[in-house]
Amino acid sequence: MRNQLAEARRERRPLGAFTCYTLDTAAGVLDAAESAGAPVVLLVSDAALRAPAGPRLLTALVAMAQRAAVPAWVQLDHCPDLERIRQALDLGAGGVMADGSRLDDAANLEFTREAVALATPYGAAVEAELGRIEGDEDIDVAAAAGAFTDPAAAEDFVRRTGVDCLAVAIGNVHGSYRHEPRLDWQRLADIADRLPVAVSLHGTSGLPADQLRRAHELGAVKFNVNTELRRAHVGELRRALDEAPASTDVLALTERLRATAAETTGRFLRP
Repeated sequence: MRNQLAEARRERRPLGAFTCYTLDTAAGVLDAAESAGAPVVLLVSDAALRAPAGPRLLTALVAMAQRAAVPAWVQLDHCPDLERIRQALDLGAGGVMADGSRLDDAANLEFTREAVALATPYGAAVEAELGRIEGDEDIDVAAAAGAFTDPAAAEDFVRRTGVDCLAVAIGNVHGSYRHEPRLDWQRLADIADRLPVAVSLHGTSGLPADQLRRAHELGAVKFNVNTELRRAHVGELRRALDEAPASTDVLALTERLRATAAETTGRFLRP
């Protein structure tokens, strides 16, 4: 994943990252990636890893990624805990996001450096966040933009931590946008020009396609998608149960959920 992030930045090639709470979703994401011939990242939220079956989920996703017909990796997303980062690395994650964005700048810097030191022996990629991307990655809530990323501070942060990717705050949020998205395009361009590593944009589910294209043109290469997949998954589940409330055909249901995930993912992988 480290090499993929470097290549994505160098070649200005987008890399989609999709949160998978179930194996049905992961199968659909990989179906879409294989159909598009695109590399892909399967994201595991920190809340999902903390759940009782979290380690099993991550282990299963690693196995699926390894068997995919396209380059694929598993990344632990938005984790503020070094022990869970270590756990994810032990289970085979190819990348981790060390999220110290709730800390002050000095503490975030130190936390991220420790995460890089942990990941280095595994050859795993480390993503960090500077600024504050508001909202909840696991629950669809309306949010307003948080503190924006300063380009000069971002350059210094990357140099001092050695991360492979930086998630930036330019007006993007997790979940739903409380107001019409207004991204700071000049800030994104300045950050991408300064940084020697990949720039990641979170909260892309709520952004129109033209804004995603512009973000890519200005230098963002990793795009995280969560809310759109969850909405599609739950919506399809409700439709299936409404159509056949007495059915116990689990295989048919899981195939519908897999197809829905593939269709949703495919919209983000198309040029």
